[in-house]
Amino acid sequence: MDDWERFRQALATWAAGGAEAAEAAARAREPAGRVRRIVLVEGGSDQAALEVLATRHGRDLAAEGVVVVPLGGATNIGRFLDVCGPPGLGLPLAGLCDIGEERHFRRHLERVGLGSGLTSAGLETLGFHICVADLEDELIRALGPEGVQEVIEAQGETRPFQTFRSQPAQRDRPVDHQLRRFMGTHSGRKALYARALVAHLDLGRVPRPLERLLTHV
Repeated sequence: MDDWERFRQALATWAAGGAEAAEAAARAREPAGRVRRIVLVEGGSDQAALEVLATRHGRDLAAEGVVVVPLGGATNIGRFLDVCGPPGLGLPLAGLCDIGEERHFRRHLERVGLGSGLTSAGLETLGFHICVADLEDELIRALGPEGVQEVIEAQGETRPFQTFRSQPAQRDRPVDHQLRRFMGTHSGRKALYARALVAHLDLGRVPRPLERLLTHV
């Protein structure tokens, strides 16, 4: 486990509260001076996508002191802002969320004093970018259904995908909906395809929220 992974775990324990929170806070404060920015994302697939995209641009976020922290769900944003933002470590922040979760981010950013009356444009100015409808949807639109199916084939999952498509609940759905749903059917599959899709993506067609987030950090 590297230093930044220990830092992420300390943040998560601190944010969760409870008996171990004070000790975790002390552990998190030790390396905080080396952190240039924390990027708060909903889950591990968002983290994977951003880190792969950075690598494709010749950047090493960890070496730059940019730490991508998955929240384990957008509703945890308040706890992590309390830990990482002005009430806690006071570190520079950025983030990524789905459009359906924008309200959680906006409300808690305002609560900790990082804005007031925030609009989507205001969130972007702060470095918080919104996916429509989510990152998987953004990547599917960027690559197109045929491009995504090429990635599925490269992962050796063409047969599982065809089996999934033949299920009664999926047969009449558009292929882009099937692809998006397929990526969430197994634990770890979203992160797997986040890495694979970004690795396959034409850098001229990177989804806007992902591209702008990387530029910001």
